Amino acid sequence: MAFKGTDKSSWAIGGGTLMGLGVGLVFLKASALAFVGSLLAGLGLGLVIAALISRDHGGTS
Repeated sequence: MAFKGTDKSSWAIGGGTLMGLGVGLVFLKASALAFVGSLLAGLGLGLVIAALISRDHGGTS
């Protein structure tokens, strides 16, 4: 398998998810729905950043 370069799009997805988890832990005592919402928002943010990173590197991962 050939090395494809330094595409960090998967790191962006994981980082966004962990960021959403961290924010969600703050809201966990107030509302479980806010916890799930912040986790999904972090995942969505990571996916958007991953798409932007992949577009800058030629569109292939």
